[in-house]
Amino acid sequence: MRFRLLRRRLTISAPRMAVRSAMPWPIRWAIVAIVLGFCAAIGLWAFEFGKGIAGLDRTSTHELASLREEVARLRDERNKTQSIINTSGSLLTAEKTTQERLTAQIKNLESANRALRDDLGFFEKLIPAAGADGVAIRGLQADMLTETPYGTQMKWQVLVIQPVKNAQEYNGKLELSFTGTLNGKPWMMSLPNGPVALQVKQYRRIEGVVDLPPQVMVKNVSAKVVDGTTTRAVHTIKL
Repeated sequence: MRFRLLRRRLTISAPRMAVRSAMPWPIRWAIVAIVLGFCAAIGLWAFEFGKGIAGLDRTSTHELASLREEVARLRDERNKTQSIINTSGSLLTAEKTTQERLTAQIKNLESANRALRDDLGFFEKLIPAAGADGVAIRGLQADMLTETPYGTQMKWQVLVIQPVKNAQEYNGKLELSFTGTLNGKPWMMSLPNGPVALQVKQYRRIEGVVDLPPQVMVKNVSAKVVDGTTTRAVHTIKL
């Protein structure tokens, strides 16, 4: 019997035993309270520390609100400034368009004014001169055009009239000659294609463009109306 009891105590099937101290329960509760308080203090410290890291404290929240208000104010100012810029851009565009339109109108008016002056001068030249009874040259004009690498061009215009009422049509020729200097030497040239056929009833305006040699200096232009070997009218201008 004793052997069985000894074997049960020495094997796994032996009953468990607990050793308890003789600490009073108030002390136990005090220790538990201290541990819980310590844990609570650690948790509170961790919470406050986390708030400081995350920027959730009151100071950071106030600063964040102020920054948001400042951003909103700056955004409003930017929108107002952008609106003013857009309005100014629209006004500048409209002003530029109006200025371009006015410039075009001024150019058109100047062109029309020149045309009216030319027409007025043209009709004034049609007025018969005292004592004129045959074909006459009432106008001769010559203008230099833009120079080119191959030389210069000159535009010419001649007005021929018959100041006689109910005059018969005149048939003749118009000769043009240009005189000046080329490389410091006297120079003269006629129309490359020869005289121009001329038929005049009351008046006739003839014009054309002639090519000139490079570096030529034209000083005089002369127009002549001829009938066979007879010269009917001559007109010369200086440039």
